[in-house]
Amino acid sequence: MPALPMAVPELSASGELRICAFADIHYFPGVFPHDSREWLERILDRAVQSRCDMVIHLGDLTHEPAVCRDYVDFYNDFRIPCRHVIGKHDDDGNAHEETLEAYHLERGHYHFDCNGFRFIVMDTNYCLVNGCWTHYSQGNYYAVARENRMNISRVPPEQLEWLEETLEESPFPCVVASHASFERAVCGSPDGAAVRRILNKANARHPGRVRLVINGHHHCDHMRLLDSIVYLDLNSASYQWTDDAHAAYPADYTSRWRLAGNTFFWDDPLSAIITLSQDGRIRVEGQKSRFHLGISPDMANRPAVDPDGRLATSEIQSFDLQMRME
Repeated sequence: MPALPMAVPELSASGELRICAFADIHYFPGVFPHDSREWLERILDRAVQSRCDMVIHLGDLTHEPAVCRDYVDFYNDFRIPCRHVIGKHDDDGNAHEETLEAYHLERGHYHFDCNGFRFIVMDTNYCLVNGCWTHYSQGNYYAVARENRMNISRVPPEQLEWLEETLEESPFPCVVASHASFERAVCGSPDGAAVRRILNKANARHPGRVRLVINGHHHCDHMRLLDSIVYLDLNSASYQWTDDAHAAYPADYTSRWRLAGNTFFWDDPLSAIITLSQDGRIRVEGQKSRFHLGISPDMANRPAVDPDGRLATSEIQSFDLQMRME
């Protein structure tokens, strides 16, 4: 199967890289709201208007990549290079190998270089079952989650070794992208501490080597500066999830979209325009929307704060930081 290109492009004249990042759009016709290509088109249009060099989604693009090939190929073939991070729901409706084929990947973890930066894409979709590392595939997530929730969002030792080697060999400052968070204390990857030790070791050896760590999965907006690295917990492009379904939406919504009652969705697709500079500056142009019909978790008597204390909002924040490279 074709792999994403790994060639090293020339550094842009400005010394900057502009990317459009989004997460958890959850294209699943008949199941979640905004089940047309128009939602994705609006994100990609923003990338064009913002003169982005590339686009990356942080997982859960669609629940059936092998079935939704027109949708996936629209993203794959867009005029700006578009990259994939695999989320667990990308493997819901087909085998993991079929997801890799649809996303033009040889494996879930890989790296690529662009405009003087290295992107390291992690695959946080493994389970440790009876001592064996098993990748989510064709919905096996649900059985594993029921049996032992501590097994979800794992990173195998071989991938941790690969991460350390890829950081050490990089000629460029690095961005680490994943689906699950490596900095959350409660809901993040159980291997987050191990990943952070590797990132901090790389920065100790090569100051400024790791600039930004970005993830999706948790459907919340949060930025944290930890050990001189920016950790960006990117909000969903589409909605906030609730396990306990509500009845606040009109009946025609839940008849049209099977899991609409498990969501609080926005009026606009959310994405972030991220500008990285060689001198350590990180600028994020976020986006604000509204809860559809004004129905938010607190209005439906559902928790507005997740187990890590992060508030459910219909926005991605903006910020501008100058990182020290010493």
